[in-house]
Amino acid sequence: MIEAALLFTTTCYGVALLLNLWRIASGPDAADRILALDTMVINVIALLVLYGIWRGTAIYFEAAMLVAMVGFVSTVAYCRFLLRGDIIE
Repeated sequence: MIEAALLFTTTCYGVALLLNLWRIASGPDAADRILALDTMVINVIALLVLYGIWRGTAIYFEAAMLVAMVGFVSTVAYCRFLLRGDIIE
């Protein structure tokens, strides 16, 4: 039963990643692209956790934490660049 649930959720998150790519490519505004990129990071984190559950190892949970930290910093840096024109003051 857990295999079917993992397959279903992986498929759903894969479709969500494709929809995020579409929003990044056709976003009408830069803010929409930032939100799509941040949502894409969240979907990648979910896929890493699901893969870690499927493989039964904890290394993917640590990788998900690293992706979360890098995703947060990149989102903040991109937003600051749009608002102020530079990242570091």
